[in-house]
Amino acid sequence: MTLLLAAARAVGVEVAAKHAGDVDARARFPREAFAALKKQKLLGIMVPKSEGGPGAGIAEVVSICHALGQYCASTAMIYAMHQIQVSCVVRHADKNAWHRAFLKKLAMDQLLLASATSEAGVGGDVRSSVCAIEEKGGRFSLSKQATVISYGANADGILVTARRTPQSPASDQVIVVALKAGYSLDEQGKWDTLGMRGTCSNGYHLKAAGRMDQVIATPYADVSAQTMLPTSHLVWSALWSGIAVDAVARARAFVRAEAKKKPGVAAVGGWRLAEAASLLQLMKSNVVAALRQYEAALGSEDKLSALPFAVAMNNLKTGSSQMAVQVINHALLICGLSGYRNDSPFSVGRHLRPASANGSSRRAAT
Repeated sequence: MTLLLAAARAVGVEVAAKHAGDVDARARFPREAFAALKKQKLLGIMVPKSEGGPGAGIAEVVSICHALGQYCASTAMIYAMHQIQVSCVVRHADKNAWHRAFLKKLAMDQLLLASATSEAGVGGDVRSSVCAIEEKGGRFSLSKQATVISYGANADGILVTARRTPQSPASDQVIVVALKAGYSLDEQGKWDTLGMRGTCSNGYHLKAAGRMDQVIATPYADVSAQTMLPTSHLVWSALWSGIAVDAVARARAFVRAEAKKKPGVAAVGGWRLAEAASLLQLMKSNVVAALRQYEAALGSEDKLSALPFAVAMNNLKTGSSQMAVQVINHALLICGLSGYRNDSPFSVGRHLRPASANGSSRRAAT
């Protein structure tokens, strides 16, 4: 176990797990967990050493997402979404002086990054934008009706997709790194949902302004195919497997508790526990295989942009989300009423709801 992973596990055990129930019940941002993650300097781990960070790779991030998922789903999800944005800046900032300075600040101040890719009027297609960058005198301004900006009110910066110019077609998109001091958020709707409650994924009317240097020159289509989507599929799959790990652990604890009550009697649900453990192992193996495939493709734009690679990464996320639901359902069946109750040490409701939301939605297939 690396020092970074050990630090993340400590945050999970000592902080995230203690507040996970309240975060879920009140649909609030997991502020305690992120204060601890910032203190341990775990938000800027992907920043290169040349810019003041530890230069951790995607494998380290995947491991941390898996670990955090075992303690608080919302914390793991927000951490994963943040690292997706960081990876985009790290891989596509090139030699842009502004972005390099931004990465140094991110590592030093442990900034939390959100994203604004969804938008009203495009039918859920994140590869199309209505809003556009308006340039004047080396500065930009934009206005976006974002249907979702997860943890937007708690972020220190937002990566915003927009058309390159007001004359550009909807598909000609770029990413702008908007700083908190340079944007405003007008909340358009509350986030009161079945799962993913602590992500606080409200809708906002976003207005941003700043220097044109803040625009990532690489087309969003390339950033998405080569970095954003594969990273997203890997970290989400990892955290889902982490959520499933804790559900299985609770089911195993339930079986042991029942066995102690009835010595010498075969544990009810033992066979189902074995099946859940087998599915869980398959989930982990799929993540590891996809991670190796991604690491092998890094450095080759052709491989990263190839259709077979995109299909493989998408299959990972879709399969992982569905298997997570199956594993947690097994845990619920094993624990019975104890798993159904919210006040039970064997409760798996907080595990099942976010997994179900992703396993049955378009999010898992895009």
